[in-house]
Amino acid sequence: MPEKVDFAERYARGETPWDSGKPSAELLRVLNAEKLTGATVLEIGCGTGTNAIELARRGFHVVAVDVVEQAIVTARDKARAAAVDVDFRVADVLKDDLGGPYDILFDRGVYHCLRTVDLKAFQEFLRRSTRVGSWWLSLAGNAKEETDPGPPVVSEDEIRTELGPLFDIIDLHEFRFTTNKNEFRPLGWSILMRRK
Repeated sequence: MPEKVDFAERYARGETPWDSGKPSAELLRVLNAEKLTGATVLEIGCGTGTNAIELARRGFHVVAVDVVEQAIVTARDKARAAAVDVDFRVADVLKDDLGGPYDILFDRGVYHCLRTVDLKAFQEFLRRSTRVGSWWLSLAGNAKEETDPGPPVVSEDEIRTELGPLFDIIDLHEFRFTTNKNEFRPLGWSILMRRK
C-alpha cells in the first residue's frame, strides 16, 4: 500500500502539518458537549498520539493505531510523559484485527484517505469494529475547498452515500483543521455518527 511509504517518508522528513501538538478542537468540542458515550475508544491514524492522550486523560480506555512506526514510538513516549495509559499499536486498519467492537471510533483524516484506497475494506473494518449504538467522529477534508498541498477531500453526498448505510449521521458541519502552521487551516467536515 503506497500510502504507508508516503506517510513514513513524511514523518522521516518532518513534513507532518497535521501534527499540531494540540488536541483537535473538534474532538474537544464534542467531548465537552458529552456527545460521546461509552468506555472504549479506537483512534485510527493516531499519529504521535495527541488526541489519544487527551481521550485517556478523560477516562476512556484507548486503543490507538497508526501505520507509521516512528509516529507510534513518539506517541508511546508522549503517553509515558503524560502518565496516561494508551494501547498504541502499529497497525493497518484495512488488514489487521484491531479487536472490538468499540464504543467510540475517532479519526482525524483517515476516512478521507482510505475511501480512495479500498472503500469496501474500510467499510468492512467499520462493521467489525463497531456495534449498534457505537459512535464515530470523523474529521475529513471538505470538497468545497481543495487546497494543494492539503488533505484529500470528500463531498457531503459522498459521505452520506458511503457511510449512511451503516451509520446515522447525527451532526455534519464544516470546520477548519488546526495544523502546525498557523496560516494553513484547510476546510474540513466534522462528521458525528452512530452505528445503526
